[in-house]
Amino acid sequence: MNTSTKEQIIVVGSINTDMVIGANTLPKPGETLMGHKFFMNPGGKGGNQAVAAARMGGEVSMVANLGVDVFGDSAIAKLKDEGVNCEGITRDNDSPSGVAIINVDEKGENQIVVAPGANANLNTDLVNTALERILPSSIVLMQLEIPIESVTRAVEVCQQKGCRIILDPAPAHSLPESVYKGTYLLTPNKNEAELLSGISISDRDSATCAAEKLLMFGVANVAITLGSQGVLLANGEKKQFLEATSVNAVDTTAAGDCFSGAVAAKLSQGFSLVEGIRSGILASSICVTRHGAQEAMPYINEVNSL
Repeated sequence: MNTSTKEQIIVVGSINTDMVIGANTLPKPGETLMGHKFFMNPGGKGGNQAVAAARMGGEVSMVANLGVDVFGDSAIAKLKDEGVNCEGITRDNDSPSGVAIINVDEKGENQIVVAPGANANLNTDLVNTALERILPSSIVLMQLEIPIESVTRAVEVCQQKGCRIILDPAPAHSLPESVYKGTYLLTPNKNEAELLSGISISDRDSATCAAEKLLMFGVANVAITLGSQGVLLANGEKKQFLEATSVNAVDTTAAGDCFSGAVAAKLSQGFSLVEGIRSGILASSICVTRHGAQEAMPYINEVNSL
């Protein structure tokens, strides 16, 4: 492990404001339910990953696009408070900042609908400009709440620079071959792994088959997150299951973002990928015991105390 310097973490992705309603159950189509609480949180998968990585000790910069509105102002203020460099965030006069409507039931399961707003205008030109001076040693975190063309371009630029790319393929979306081949670590959950691989996952054997299929697409490493069943880490050399930490989940909204951010932070500090995955498991096990997205992200001292 090299502890002399930290590698820079660049998050390219979405920033939203989450509007959350808690209820006993999730609504069926056409059903109206009475909820028991409402709160607003800063969110968006990109913003969540940035906060997760920063709280886990990473040196983080954010590349995103926000509207010129109170939601955008609030999002930037929050990220700055968390120590995230926001120089790569642009403001959009034509679209509002993104929002997400989230329903959460008493078991912590959720339903999410996102209106991307300015996130949808984070185009390839903005990505090119933001990544123009990226350092070759950087770790780049991405998700799929921005245009796939921008994800593809970011992967191309970062691959040319020799950066390690961590991609959370959520919301699930078919990916170009170049994205797979340029990605160091793909972090799908069970549903996303099924969609991308075309293989139904019901046990460890089927999860392994799905991972093998994703590796065939060209990605270097795959970490399929399986909730309480742990994480399957696979590459061309070996496949291993890392056990989950048993907790009583109350809100799984940002668990995947927390996982990816924690892995990136650990890698940026010189630790191995396996050590990064273990750190991601511990961090997300704390995250799901709390409500909200960015507010639920644990700090490094909390994870180190487990």
